[in-house]
Amino acid sequence: MDVSQYLEIFIDETKEHLQSLNEHLLILEKEPENMDTINEIFRAAHSLKGMAGTMGYMRMQKLTHQMENVFSEIRNGKMKVAPNLVDVLFQCLDALENYLELITESGDEGDNDNKPILNELEAILNGGAAQAVEEAKPEQEEKKAEGDGKKEKYKDMVYADFEQHAIEQAIEDGLNVYAITVYIDESCLLKAARAFLVFKGIEEIGEVVKSEPSSQDIEDEKFEFDFSICVISEHPLQKVIDVIQNVSEIRDVVGEKLDKVPAAPKTEQQEEEKAAEETPKVDEKADDKKQPAAQNTNAQHKTGGKPIVNRSVRVDIEKLDVLMNLVSELIIAKNGLVSQSNSEGMQNSHAFNEQIEYLERVTTNLHESVMKVRMMPIETVTQKFPRMIRDLTKKLNKKMELSMTGEDTELDRTVIDEIGDPLMHLLRNSADHGLESPEVRAQRGKPEVGSIRLDAYQDGNNVIIEVGDDGNGIDVEAVKRKAVEKGAITNEQAELMSEKEAIDLLFRPSFSTAKVVSDISGRGVGLDVVKTKIESLGGEIEVKTRLGEGTKFIIKLPLTLAIIQALMIELGSEKYAISLENIQSIEDIPATDIKYVQTKEVVNLRGTVIPIIRLDDVLDIEHTDDGESFTVVIVKKGDRLAGLVVDKLIGQQEIVIKSLGRYLSGVNKIIGGATILGDGEVALILDVNTLL
Repeated sequence: MDVSQYLEIFIDETKEHLQSLNEHLLILEKEPENMDTINEIFRAAHSLKGMAGTMGYMRMQKLTHQMENVFSEIRNGKMKVAPNLVDVLFQCLDALENYLELITESGDEGDNDNKPILNELEAILNGGAAQAVEEAKPEQEEKKAEGDGKKEKYKDMVYADFEQHAIEQAIEDGLNVYAITVYIDESCLLKAARAFLVFKGIEEIGEVVKSEPSSQDIEDEKFEFDFSICVISEHPLQKVIDVIQNVSEIRDVVGEKLDKVPAAPKTEQQEEEKAAEETPKVDEKADDKKQPAAQNTNAQHKTGGKPIVNRSVRVDIEKLDVLMNLVSELIIAKNGLVSQSNSEGMQNSHAFNEQIEYLERVTTNLHESVMKVRMMPIETVTQKFPRMIRDLTKKLNKKMELSMTGEDTELDRTVIDEIGDPLMHLLRNSADHGLESPEVRAQRGKPEVGSIRLDAYQDGNNVIIEVGDDGNGIDVEAVKRKAVEKGAITNEQAELMSEKEAIDLLFRPSFSTAKVVSDISGRGVGLDVVKTKIESLGGEIEVKTRLGEGTKFIIKLPLTLAIIQALMIELGSEKYAISLENIQSIEDIPATDIKYVQTKEVVNLRGTVIPIIRLDDVLDIEHTDDGESFTVVIVKKGDRLAGLVVDKLIGQQEIVIKSLGRYLSGVNKIIGGATILGDGEVALILDVNTLL
């Protein structure tokens, strides 16, 4: 059986089960008696074992099987969650993640058997088995006895005429006919798959002529944990039973050889007569009372007359990228039509303008729909952080807890893929540099357990992510001293530097205030990489801190990187685009209002001194100045403002961002990409963050 076609599904589902294990192990550590958590961990390990076995990853299967054994003992009350068990289970989780990483890269799980972990699980299992075991409860014994009485369900099978004929012919030909009931383990999560493997195995040594429920119902999982079959085979009964029991999670198999054709099924009339004779008389009123309850039970499983089904599908991100590109081309085509409609001769065409407006509505709605499909909750990134903080608690010998809000806040998939590492570094930074040692916290009267927060929320067309702690805060003077030591600034500059300018030094390459280099932080590679990554995503980062009270990093990210609203401007003979997100206002400023501060042009705009940037100088464009007044676009980056001098405003437009490609990447950092205008002309997009 070629399972390579299922590899992507296996990888996706394994990630989900590993995350479930991660979350529930963290709960188990705090609540070792929580049976819901214990059951969830057992189910996750059980599912992983079955999936790995089906895919042929035996090492992964062996490890998860041993985890399942441990939790089976815990579930049955034969052993307790020992203090060291959670640590060993986290080692198992790391090993499984390593297996998955190798499988993702090469399709192979590697050759690491993880013997030390298996040995530790075995030791825990043996130690737990020696503990006293509670006797089974009477009701459990009753259920077991009741189950034993139902083992021969195959005797209740009813055969159709054509099935009887097939059995009769087989007996005449000297073949064996067996009626068999197969019982699947009640903890099995993929019972239809197990049944499929049973049928597959029997096909190699015989033929299934009858199944109850039907094969279609079994395929659709419309059966309990048992099914009956009639098998024709030349092999003995035990051989058939062995083949069935060779499938994992098969609890029991019972059957017998048929020496004659089973009795013909009764007619409907006969069945009704028999039912009437056997059915005990009941109080009709009591029966009426029961009826609504049955109807309600049914209603829980149906909505609008249809069964509730999983309404989500997995879609390859490359397919979404293709769809996004097509939407982008449609918007470019729409802009072309808008451009033509504004030309002479077309402005008075009422019908044409109506069609343009309709096309605009359709493209906007289509764009929004595609963007929603591409959106993913930030939880896909943040879900691994509680485990990281748990490990840092032990490694740093600090008590800390992570609280998160807004995990359901959604971002574009391309942003989600890139934001994980910057957030991880900021959290590590809070744990290592931010939070004080237990002794210092006690002296300052702070709670023994340090608090780290990660909050996400949507703000207009942006998502804000805040990472903060109640630790020491940033010592601005220490930052200045370190910068002077490194030769980054002079003593004079340090004295004149504001708090914000000093904090900005932390984002310079290879700058760290750590006294000891550790594997957690303080290697001098960090905040500069965080800033570069966030700005490459069209975002920005700012810091708020108070010495002795804590620090907060605030990240602002755009919802999408593909299509934006922009202001189109002209400089000389060239057109440029500026994202509306970066624009605060547009001003017409007389030339006499422009002053000089330290040889730099500034303007005092309603009490705020704003530096002026001459784009024609920055971009080396020929420009004629009328000398009387300037059109200035006031742009912002955090709390920093600047005025961009432009020649002409074209207007607001929805634009598609196109990459400059490898050949032109790095030529000029203030160019964030390009867009194709309605007339086919290319306009460059200005990156305000880099410009400022």
